[in-house]
Parts: sequence; C-alpha cells; structure tokens
Amino acid sequence: MNDASRPAPPHKAVILARGLGSRMRKAAEGVELSAEQQKAADAGVKAMISLAGRPFLDYVISALADAGFTEVCLVIGPEHDLIRDYYDAAPKQRVRISYAVQAEPLGTANAVLAAEEFAGTDRVLVINSDNYYPAEALRLLSEVSGSALVGFTREGMLARSNIPADRIAAFALAKTDSTGHLDELVEKPDPEAVAKLGEEVVISMNCWLCSPRIFEAARSIPKSARGEYEITDAVRWAIDHGDPYTVVRTEAGVLDMSNRGDIASVVEALRALQVRL
Repeated sequence: MNDASRPAPPHKAVILARGLGSRMRKAAEGVELSAEQQKAADAGVKAMISLAGRPFLDYVISALADAGFTEVCLVIGPEHDLIRDYYDAAPKQRVRISYAVQAEPLGTANAVLAAEEFAGTDRVLVINSDNYYPAEALRLLSEVSGSALVGFTREGMLARSNIPADRIAAFALAKTDSTGHLDELVEKPDPEAVAKLGEEVVISMNCWLCSPRIFEAARSIPKSARGEYEITDAVRWAIDHGDPYTVVRTEAGVLDMSNRGDIASVVEALRALQVRL
C-alpha cells in the first residue's frame, strides 16, 4: 500500500471505565492506603486511585497522547461523577476528553457500543481503564491499516509488568494465521491449551484497534455465559464477517490496577514518569 492510499494513523481512544471494581473494593490485609486512595478504592473506581497525587488514569491518558491518540472518550457509569468532575477541571494541553455513559454494566462490548457516536467513521483504540499500556506498544498501531490487537509476549509480561506469573498464566492467548491475522483467541487457557498453541502465541491484554464494524458486532452477539456482552465475542463476530484483526507483537509489559495489592507496585513502576494531558 502506498502512502497516498494508507489510512491516517488512528487518533481516537475509548477507555472502558464503567466496571464495578468489585476486587478493588475488597479490603486487603497488610495494604496501607492514603486517604485519597482509600476513597477511590472504596468506590471501586480503579482508574482514580492516586499515584503521587495524580490518578492512575492520568498516566494511562498521558501514554495515549505520547502515542498520538489525542481524542479520548471515557465510558463511565451514570454515578461516576468523580471521573467526570476531575477531567472537566483538569488542564489539558495534548488531549480532548469526552464521555459516553453506559447505563448498566452489561459488559465490555456494550460499553464500546456506548462510544459509537464518538467513534463515527474512524477506527478507535479500545483499552481497559485499570491497565497501563506503554506508549511504545500503542505506537505499533499507527502502522496498521485495519483492525488490530496488540499481542504481548509472555516473556515481556513476566519481565516488565507488575502481574504475578499465576495471573498472567490465566490471561487470554492469541494465535495468528499465516498472514499475521488473529486466528484463535483462547480465554483462561489450561496448560494443555498453552502447549498446543505453541511458543509464538501472545497474550491479549484487551488492547484493540477497532474499525466501525465493531458496533455492528456489539449489537449482533448474544450475552456470554456470564450474562454480559463481551468484546472478545464482538471481535470474533467482526472477523467472521470480513474484518480481520492484525496482531502486532511487543515485548513491552502492562501494569495492572485490579486490586489494592497492586497499588504499591504500580506507584513504584510509574514513579519517575512525566505526565502531561
């Protein structure tokens, strides 16, 4: 594809911040939190956990801006005034922030559907609000002409994330076909599945670049066994209906902010990072 026909690099990002934060609400023995951290943790708003005076979500958005994503849509619940009030008032030099409200917590695909108006006809990056994705991984998507998934190697995750090996072992695995497109996505793989998939398999950390076809997919899938509309099912539907997903491989790691025990390691990992919205 020549430069004239290559689509513009993606610049819109959707951050899924609607989750109930059940794990973050649970007390953790031996974990001491500041008053600010305690408030956000008790509310289950993982994205607003304070790190050196700034919410975790600031770091997530700053990395997006570093990677060229300058329009950000936060998918929130009707009750999430903590997020809306903070970002309405926060000084912003590099990004524009808007909101989409997911009325009920009906799953990640339903959350994406809430951002359809924001996306318009553009491709959008879709990520979790409780994960920090480094800019070096996000930049890889600028070279992709269609839909994509960032695939993280197990070695990179073990070396550069704050996530214990047993938790990493339970993450979804992505296998590519001969053209580099997503061929198989295995969730909660057992050791036999890991061995069968082979060494080239990568980990999905829910870092998706989606074409507008994702919205048709989100409307077309049934609820999962958990009673939710899952983005993984929507991606499978999109692939089956002619929207292939390129898998871009990276040795970078992802930081996780799922529960109170994660907070100290995230603070340490991001301590020296300069944040600018």
